[in-house]
Amino acid sequence: MGNREGFAPSVVVTGGAGFLGSHLCERLVGEGHVVACLDDLSTGRTENIAALQDSHGFRFVEADLTGDETPAAFAGWRPRYVIHLASPASPDDYLRMPLRTLRCGSIGTERALELAASAEARFLLASTSEVYGDPLVHPQPESYWGNVNPVGVRSVYDEAKRFAEALTMAYHRELRVDVGIARFFNTYGPRMRIDDGRLVPQLITEALAGQPLTINGDGEQTRSLCYVDDLIDGILLLLDSQVTGPVNLGNPDEYSVKEIAAIIADVTGTDTGLNFTPARADDPVRRKPDISYAQASLGWQPRTSVRDGIARTMNWYQTQAAPAAVSAL
Repeated sequence: MGNREGFAPSVVVTGGAGFLGSHLCERLVGEGHVVACLDDLSTGRTENIAALQDSHGFRFVEADLTGDETPAAFAGWRPRYVIHLASPASPDDYLRMPLRTLRCGSIGTERALELAASAEARFLLASTSEVYGDPLVHPQPESYWGNVNPVGVRSVYDEAKRFAEALTMAYHRELRVDVGIARFFNTYGPRMRIDDGRLVPQLITEALAGQPLTINGDGEQTRSLCYVDDLIDGILLLLDSQVTGPVNLGNPDEYSVKEIAAIIADVTGTDTGLNFTPARADDPVRRKPDISYAQASLGWQPRTSVRDGIARTMNWYQTQAAPAAVSAL
């Protein structure tokens, strides 16, 4: 797990073998950064970073950020940036790994902050729209404090991220660490695992397998879907800024779940019908970001329409051998 002598990353990305992390690592390496990717592979996959493994500007370190041995993995590193993405992010994953999720938000965040503090690096926290819970304000601005059930089943993720934000700001205020906080809204695209359990991969893989599209609840709940390339643009703009945030990064185009299912059915050319199942516990009824702050402070807004993003994502899934595996979900 340890350092290879002479390796000096300019950027450390925790959770870098995951869906978002791997796209971010690719962009950073492409821009000339030397990137260290830390991941325990609990939800990430080495396939996601296979194209980077032979690059001189990239190093993969398999490590549990919450483990006692992890600080030794980056001893002596003095990166310019530390980007903390490590955490289970889909409901299926964090409900399966509740303690790991809480530790990633607490111990993992502090380990990443300690590295940033020691290196005098800029620290970027990947937070989430889940800090707003089931919102009573719509759309959600960064000034909204949220409506979160602190003891519900989803609290292991929601409260882990809320704590991570508080910890990040404490390091900023007390230790003067340069920080940025991004709140991601529903992001999708290539490399989301088929068994991820989130809306887009579930519906696309069901459509490609010729199965009815599963709708949790009545399908009237809304989501705002942001294509992964647009989100990475926002992350890099925030990273290269002096903005502390938090900053909402998401697509303000709001669709009901049934409308998203209809788009996926149309793009995939399927008409398999819908399969309604009980709503998930504490599932937000409405979700839409107010991105006026991101527009004003970063000059950022998403450019990819949901239909185009779905088509790109579907094309990627069609290159995989696993669409039939959706029958095992």
